[in-house]
Amino acid sequence: MSLVPEALINALKKHKYHIVGRHSAVKRCKWLYESLVNNRPCYKQKFFGIKTHQCIQMTPALFYCTQQCLFCWRAQSGDLQIKWAEAKLPKWDSPEEIVEHSIKAQLEILSGYKGNPKADPQKFKEALRPRHAAISLTGEPTLYDSLSELIHGFHKRGFTTFLVSNGTVPSALANLSHEPTQLYISVCAPNKEAYRKVCRPIIPDAWEKLNETLALLPSFHCPTVFRITAVRGLNMINVKDYAKLIEKTNPTYVEPKAFMHVGFSRLRLGYEHMPSHNEIRDFALQLARETGYKLVDESEESRVVLLSRLEKPIRFSTG
Repeated sequence: MSLVPEALINALKKHKYHIVGRHSAVKRCKWLYESLVNNRPCYKQKFFGIKTHQCIQMTPALFYCTQQCLFCWRAQSGDLQIKWAEAKLPKWDSPEEIVEHSIKAQLEILSGYKGNPKADPQKFKEALRPRHAAISLTGEPTLYDSLSELIHGFHKRGFTTFLVSNGTVPSALANLSHEPTQLYISVCAPNKEAYRKVCRPIIPDAWEKLNETLALLPSFHCPTVFRITAVRGLNMINVKDYAKLIEKTNPTYVEPKAFMHVGFSRLRLGYEHMPSHNEIRDFALQLARETGYKLVDESEESRVVLLSRLEKPIRFSTG
């Protein structure tokens, strides 16, 4: 049985979430449509070679998180006058079930493009063989207790994986027996005071746990990303404090990306909180000056800048 209200599940289905088992989900990314119909790929393809039309956007922890970030597009307890215990974890589905049914959900999403005269037929054919999982949709994936097996389940099917975490469960990352293809840690505040205001943790010592995770990152073999969801008027401040965190972390990349006024974030923040690409670029260049990282790529459409000490990003083939 689910621990969440039926009203929430129905609301998410109306928002085009494909519920997978008891606690996972797949949702069509807008860039899937753009890639198939308008030949406009997502920035992850531009930066890292991940083919947008072969990417599944999914989560194993749809209803569960350790933070209630102001900028997050996910439904949080209290949204839509629906409440549930976001930290009370369920009996988890097996990783094999989640992988299989996530692929099935993606194929259901793609069935809507069959026969669409605007869709690129070759891309559509390739899309029916998904080859990348963005484990990032909503919730905190490191709460799922078989995360290593989930990653391995995708990898043994020839997938690449990008895992996005808020870093508040360092033990889960320390104990991964299968690393993702690339690991993102969202660090959306430069210090503890701003973190409490912007990320609104619902567990004790969350800032300290995030810093434990940052100290772990140099031990990973896969590329790592220090991700900042940048919100105008909230967290594009204290560049020197961000630089200290980046220095401790020594990530492969630093990726400032604009908050986008979409999903349930619209209940918490206004359109005016969404920075322009020029603002993101200026913020990124300030970070670069403080850290010695260089601007290696950017996507104006997605309002994102990629900084690195590498000359160019590591690219992955999704086959």
